[in-house]
Amino acid sequence: PTAWSRNTRTSITCRSERQENLYRFSANPQSRRVLTASDSRTEPVTASPVARAQNNFTASLEAAIARSQNFLLSEQKPEGYWVGELMVDSTLVSDTVAYHHWHGKVDPEWQRKAVNHIFSMQLPDGGWNIYHGGPSELNATIKAYLALKLAGVPVTDRRMLRAREVARQFGGVPRMNTFSKLYLALIGLFPWEFVPTIPCEVLLIGKWFHVNFWDMSNWSRGMIVPLAIINHFKPTHPVQVNLDELYPNGVHERDLALAPDPEKISLRNFFLWLDRLHKLAEWFAEHRIHPFRKSALRKCEQWMLERFESSDGLAAIFPAMLNSLIALKALGYPDDHPQIIRAARELKKLEHETADSVRIEPCFSPVWDTAIVAICLRESGIPENHPAMKKSAEWLMEKEIRFAGDWVHKNPVDVEPSGWVFEYNNQWNPDVDDTAMVLLALRKIPTDNLQKRDECFKRGLKWMMTFQCKDGGWAAFDKDCTKNILEKVPFADHNAMLDPECADITARILELLGYEGWSAGHHQVKDALDYVRAQQEADGSWYGRWGVNYIYGTWQVLRGLRALNLDMNQPWLKKAGAWLESVQHEDGGWGERCNTYDDPVFKGQGPSTASQTAWAVMGLCAFDDPENPALKRGIEYLTQMQNADGSWTEHETTGTGFPKVFYLKYDIYRNAWPLLALATYQQISERAAAKKNGATHSKV
Repeated sequence: PTAWSRNTRTSITCRSERQENLYRFSANPQSRRVLTASDSRTEPVTASPVARAQNNFTASLEAAIARSQNFLLSEQKPEGYWVGELMVDSTLVSDTVAYHHWHGKVDPEWQRKAVNHIFSMQLPDGGWNIYHGGPSELNATIKAYLALKLAGVPVTDRRMLRAREVARQFGGVPRMNTFSKLYLALIGLFPWEFVPTIPCEVLLIGKWFHVNFWDMSNWSRGMIVPLAIINHFKPTHPVQVNLDELYPNGVHERDLALAPDPEKISLRNFFLWLDRLHKLAEWFAEHRIHPFRKSALRKCEQWMLERFESSDGLAAIFPAMLNSLIALKALGYPDDHPQIIRAARELKKLEHETADSVRIEPCFSPVWDTAIVAICLRESGIPENHPAMKKSAEWLMEKEIRFAGDWVHKNPVDVEPSGWVFEYNNQWNPDVDDTAMVLLALRKIPTDNLQKRDECFKRGLKWMMTFQCKDGGWAAFDKDCTKNILEKVPFADHNAMLDPECADITARILELLGYEGWSAGHHQVKDALDYVRAQQEADGSWYGRWGVNYIYGTWQVLRGLRALNLDMNQPWLKKAGAWLESVQHEDGGWGERCNTYDDPVFKGQGPSTASQTAWAVMGLCAFDDPENPALKRGIEYLTQMQNADGSWTEHETTGTGFPKVFYLKYDIYRNAWPLLALATYQQISERAAAKKNGATHSKV
């Protein structure tokens, strides 16, 4: 038997009568009473110490599940969805401060709050990092220093002096990445001449060319189109400060230009040479003798305006939204133009402003969060007809995208449009990972309109399956977006030009297919299994592209393969389980930091967290051994670390945006994944008990 039912029309078998009595369901989920371990304890007075310990363990597990359910149900929005905050580093606030000074309209009260936020994230050494517990990072440090200086903080302030020293130790402004230098150029703090060109004509190159616009990742396209417009107009608005002190060797041309590859013949040197040609073309464009520039600008503007429709800003992500607002102003749109007003409004929605601080989310995650929480609640025993479940299913179905968006350029197949996005509205960019998670949720929640649910599910599944890449894996947004040559272009140093397939997304899809009864012999499943096995690390783990990191990848692969009913005793799978056990901490938990993306030597190291412990627990649950000591210690960690209200506390960053560049802390993770881990353990325990009882009865 699998953990979930194979039949999309039926619910899972209810827990035992004793467990069902533990939950006091009502029409109003917030009115349910949380039961404690003592409420469910049934041990006899004469029970042995071992039996008492087991009963206490079971009671603690059940009580923790009930508390977690209560907490999550209370967090549901009236419309039926869940959404947690996405917490990131200080760079978004720093960039916004710089934007307001470029725009020339600074709200002193808002800026005061921004300064407080930036200083609150400064490290003891004076720098700023890009993930919790991480070391100071160059771009984040200089952006923060600039924002504070623009806001009027004296450079003689001790905090500024420490920041200055850190920035200089890293090499200062010349070592910043391309996009950061472009923002500096906008306010006159870096010469445009040394900013790699992003030509508008990139949109004119058709798919007939080996490398074209649609070979870039979805998120890079959203950032680069407005940047190409900005690059053309170079709308520089000088500010009254400079960053001369952040040039360790002085402002010399030799330090500003991008360094060539020592090898004379290389792709990097070719693209640097090509950039010089672009600079020449820019000169012609400035003198109105560029043959394609006018049409290219018009194409970029039209591309942006089209993608504003039915979206919460361009691509619904902060960098593209900010870039598009600047691009509109560069194109001459006045501040009272409806497009400017809308772009500014969508950007403002990302802010969380309090009396003394302001922080900014990179985007919103309601679809992703809702699907995860719905799965956790159903798997933990919340009935399929519970009002909260039905409401979440209806909300998710309404978010299906029935529009042929930008995915058609890389996947021009004859399939009915479907899919889901991460955010509230972003019709041009449905993605594979969110779609898989939503389908995992929908199959568990029959609604009042089963036909609608089933049609939605089948349509989404068929759409998702067309995105399998050549080597058998699935990527996040596009199909076969893997042309490595794009990583050599001068403006590609944000480490996000490609959208390669990855083991974690591929395994999540295998999990769904397993629950739906797909055979391991099906050609698409077989290709995916071959891909996953080829991606395994020598120590048995898997790299996690969208979660930190090897714990995330390894858990998802093991869970996915278990859903396919593979023989989990195969040596290569047992090796993965052994790796998870080898990195368990003394406290019973698991933890791993983002530095594993810089150097795998750190894999499995970092403070224990609720989310990563939950992932590891679910990975070990794939082997169906509830008596595994490591697994039981993981469960004990989760039950003991749970707060009284059913939540968990977590400070670490466990989500990945762009490895080595941008990370996210999903606030929903600390409270959702532990519930699924506890529920999964409960399920394998019940299966083991049923099997044992069956064997006992057969002997009798």
